[in-house]
Amino acid sequence: MGLVRGARRRTPGLRREEVAQLSAVGVTWYTWLEQGRAIRVSAQVLDAIARALLMDPTERGHLFVLAGVVDPRPDYDCPLLSPTALRLMHTIAPYPATLQNARYDVLAHNRPFAQLFGELTELPPRERNCLWLLTTSAHWRETFLDRDEMLRDLIAKYRASMAEHVAEPAWKERLDGLLAESAEFRELWRRHEVATMSPHVKRYRHPEVGLLRLEHRNLWMAPQPQAHRLVAYVPADEETEVRLGRLAELRGE
Repeated sequence: MGLVRGARRRTPGLRREEVAQLSAVGVTWYTWLEQGRAIRVSAQVLDAIARALLMDPTERGHLFVLAGVVDPRPDYDCPLLSPTALRLMHTIAPYPATLQNARYDVLAHNRPFAQLFGELTELPPRERNCLWLLTTSAHWRETFLDRDEMLRDLIAKYRASMAEHVAEPAWKERLDGLLAESAEFRELWRRHEVATMSPHVKRYRHPEVGLLRLEHRNLWMAPQPQAHRLVAYVPADEETEVRLGRLAELRGE
């Protein structure tokens, strides 16, 4: 199902009317759903809304839990985690790479990423998030030489992105968790800073190969800007290129 072409607008993403159209429900009913009114909703409608918003499995599961409805497709194949996207992520090795959503949840990562930043699959799902790890992880605090600057920048980007998702419980749940967990986060959040996505070089320390300077590059995997993306950590100089190759050799790759 497609959308009727309308006037151009400045802000990205879908209008409420467009989500309702894609989900085959009325605009008034969908507005009541966003407002949390006491209305009845079927699994089929929730499935349509999840598809229209290109929700990943975590977001989809949270939607059904909030509605108190059993998901008829718990093994739903998120477009981001398609075999093609996963193959691309792994092909980037020996460069680190992840698949993320707009909230910086790490949905998948390749082996070089785990070698540098830790095996995230060993963590509870709620902790597999770049903002959470920058805020709470002692390992990331030691590895990321620009950690304080990175945290401030990531919080500013989260605030800017959240402006388009203020009605979505998963965004507020992530924010509330960080505010409750960290006084440092609370202080930075109160600054009300905003920032946009842009390529940038950061420094990392690895105990075996030393200093790495990596440039963050984003490849969007969904129609909405700043939604699902592949994040590649590309060497910013020849020395880093050599050291990443050495790390792969140490791991027998």
